[in-house]
Formats: sequence, structure tokens, C-alpha cells
Amino acid sequence: MLFKQQALLRQKLFVLGSLAIGSLLYLVARVGSLDRLQPLCPVDGQFGPRGQEEIALRALQFKRGLLHEFRKGNATKEQIRLHNLVQQLPKAIIIGVRKGGTRALLEMLNLHPAVVKASQEIHFFDNDENYAKGIEWYRKKMPFSYPHQITIEKSPAYFITEEVPERIYKMNSSIKLLIIVREPTTRAISDYTQVLEGKERKNKTYYKFEKLAIDPNTCEVNTKYKAVRTSIYTKHLERWLKYFPIEQFHIVDGDRLITEPLPELQLVEKFLNLPPRISQYNLYFNATRGFYCLRFNIVFNKCLAGSKGRIHPEVDTSVITKLRKFFHPFNQKFYQITGRTFNWP
Repeated sequence: MLFKQQALLRQKLFVLGSLAIGSLLYLVARVGSLDRLQPLCPVDGQFGPRGQEEIALRALQFKRGLLHEFRKGNATKEQIRLHNLVQQLPKAIIIGVRKGGTRALLEMLNLHPAVVKASQEIHFFDNDENYAKGIEWYRKKMPFSYPHQITIEKSPAYFITEEVPERIYKMNSSIKLLIIVREPTTRAISDYTQVLEGKERKNKTYYKFEKLAIDPNTCEVNTKYKAVRTSIYTKHLERWLKYFPIEQFHIVDGDRLITEPLPELQLVEKFLNLPPRISQYNLYFNATRGFYCLRFNIVFNKCLAGSKGRIHPEVDTSVITKLRKFFHPFNQKFYQITGRTFNWP
């Protein structure tokens, strides 16, 4: 009898203990986001030309839970209306550059409570079939957001596709455009590495980087190779400048975003006229992965996919030297146009 009573008592204590721990974890998560639970916070220097709107600063935990459900289609029209949610056209687009760090930049900007990201690359402006579906099709591909939040999408193919600048201009001539760049030769090798990995997964062979980057007939840099052409940043930017003034572009240092992300993100916040909300707390270095991961609150952390930070193959140093010499005058012109200088060799 005594044994049964002791067993019953232990069972009750276990249940009570579980409830207490569960309540404690809930309170910890709640406190972690209380500072974000402000209704509306006025912002000086409003995003865009009109001037005096407010940007909603919602709790990240609430935003990620509720908006995620709506993105999955698990919401009724009444719930969407009740929460005043809308699908907005983007007010800023990360237009490139491929292998410059566009995914990392998008995910890091999503730390800001006034930013909502389109999770997938839409490829609306660079794909004729998608573009023919019209602007409403594009808008409906955007995530649900509060009216005063900023929707951002990224499709790095936009930067190098000839028709895109005019198409984006027709949608919104005052849109903010983000370009993230890396040292051109490193970016070209990274571009090659991604394609190589895809070939290897399918058990296909692929040329060495040197054979693609250097024309075997002339022994000069092969400008027909797409990875090389993409790294001639100034050539592509000049096409965009026919439609948009340089003030509507912000250049992000992709190499610095890897090693020292916070200063780069603070520059983007300023460019987008967002209040400073991303802090060192939101970024922590993961020694195992070798780059920074994201901390949204004390409960939710996120690292980029394992495919990021691929190890590059060894490339002949003479080819690297030739490429850097080739890119040098284009880089100098890029510095002049953008007003931002990089320590590229």
C-alpha cells in the first residue's frame, strides 16, 4: 500500500514538474520578444519619397508564426482581414550578384521586424513566361505582411538580364535596389564551384575552371564564359543606370558580410530608411560552419544551408593573376560609379 502511494506521489510530482518547466520556457520565450511588442513606432526619414508613414515593428516570434501559417495557405479570408495582412509588391529588390551572398543578405535583413522576405526566387522580371502572367501574379507570390512592413525579394539573375531594368522601372521607378558583390575572381570561381557540384551530383564530368576561364586559342580571358561576364560588374550596372539614378542603388560588400556582417547590415538599414534594430545579439559566429548564423530571439536560431560556403577547387595561380589583371580596369570604373572602393587585388 505504502509503495503504491509513493509511486502515485512521484507521478504527480513528475506531472507538476513538467508543467512548471513548460510554463517557464513559455515565459522565457515571451520575455525574449516583449521588447518587440510595440504597436507602431514612428520612424524619421520614411522609406520612399512621400515621407510621413510609420513602420510597424511587430514581435518577430508572432510575425514568423502567424505569417508563416498564412504563407502556407492555412488562413481564411476573415483571418487575413482581421489581422490587416496584405501581399505587397516589393519596395526593395536584391538584384544580384549571383554567388555574391544574396541569400545571406536576404536572411540577415529578415532579422529586422519591419522586413518581410519572399522565401523563394520569383524570377518574374528575367523570365518571359512569368513576366507574361502579369503584375498581379507577381504580387500574389509575395508573402503576407502588415501594410507598413517592407517586402524584399531577391533574384540574382536580374542583374545580368538585359530586359530587367526596364521591366522593374515600369513597376516602380523609385524602388530601392541592392547589389551585393565579392572580389570578381573569387566570385567567378564560386560560380564555377556551384555548377561543378551540380554536375558531380549527376555523375557528370565537367571542364576544369582554367579551361573555361581562359580561351585556349588566344590564351586570354574568355569573356564568353558566363562566370567571367557576370563578374564584370560595371558593364551590367551601366545598363541599369539608363533607368535608375545611382542614389537608388546600395552596394553591399559580400566579402565583409561574411567576416563582419553587422556594419554592412547597418548601412543597408540606413539606405532603406529603417530604424536600427539588427544588433550583434542577432549574429553569432559558428566555428563549426565557419560563418555567422542568425539569432532571432532566445529560442529561435538559424544557420544558412550547408551548401553555402563550398570549398573551392585549387586554381592555377597564373590564371588567377590573369583574371585579376583583366578585372582591374572594370573594378576601378565600378568604384568611380558607385562611390565605394573595395580592397580587391
